[in-house]
Amino acid sequence: MADEHRAIELKNQAIALLNFYSEAGIDTFWGDHPRDRFAETRAEIERRSGGRGSPATTTQPTRRNEEASPQASPAAASAPVRDARLDEAQAGFPAPSLPISGDAAIADARERARSAASLAELEDALRSFEGCALRVTAKSCVFGNGREDADLMLVGEAPGRDEDLEGEPFVGKSGQLLDRMLLSIGLEREAVRVTNTVPWRPPGNRQPTPVETAMCLPFLQRHIELVRPKILVALGNPASIALLDAKEGILRLRGKWKSYTMGLGENDQIPAMAMLHPAYLLRNPAQKRLAWRDLLMLKAKLEDLTTK
Repeated sequence: MADEHRAIELKNQAIALLNFYSEAGIDTFWGDHPRDRFAETRAEIERRSGGRGSPATTTQPTRRNEEASPQASPAAASAPVRDARLDEAQAGFPAPSLPISGDAAIADARERARSAASLAELEDALRSFEGCALRVTAKSCVFGNGREDADLMLVGEAPGRDEDLEGEPFVGKSGQLLDRMLLSIGLEREAVRVTNTVPWRPPGNRQPTPVETAMCLPFLQRHIELVRPKILVALGNPASIALLDAKEGILRLRGKWKSYTMGLGENDQIPAMAMLHPAYLLRNPAQKRLAWRDLLMLKAKLEDLTTK
């Protein structure tokens, strides 16, 4: 009887722990062994400083500490760092590079994006970009898919859980709705270009911060330049803010034609429109009537531009 009661108690504790993880945004298993990211960071600092240590983290022991314990040798002090790196190497996980400062990261992103002459080169540049910390927590870098010379390009906010697992944009329930929306105006998903403002999934599906968006924006701008669509659609409020410098909410902004000019030549522009994000429509199905109006506007504009 006691064993049965103990088993029930352990089960309830396990369920409570899983619920806590879910509420904290931890909804994906990464591996069979835990990772000590504090040790990884210390190891990276040690590597960058050439073994000199970090002044910010090195403190002189007080008289009381000296009397309480003998002074540790340099080898002993650095042993936990070496052990952590050895453990990571044995587990097959490389210690991640530390993200650089915001301004430096944005400048680095601009340089990398500018040097890309094709979408393949741009994807390689994005995957090697270490300025955004989201790359450390995300499983995949979700670059984009669809025709590389598409007339229509759609830009969302950031990958969700399904997109992070599969490495492709809009593959979950919102992606399935997007496919149906495109089919309703005679477009196959494969005929359009689809990407996101931020290519890495933020922890817990939170909204990307303005700094994270700014770090990734040069890659998105270059993506648009290389595809050169006839029409650009920003799906949702965050994408509208990033691409159209929107100052109003998505419900006021949607259904209006704007001009996208970032990164383009002088007096050059692409017709652009903000639309409701499919995920928003799943939560608010009554707003699908507004989405249908926008789709009809999009269809008419696309037909007009492609027949000229």
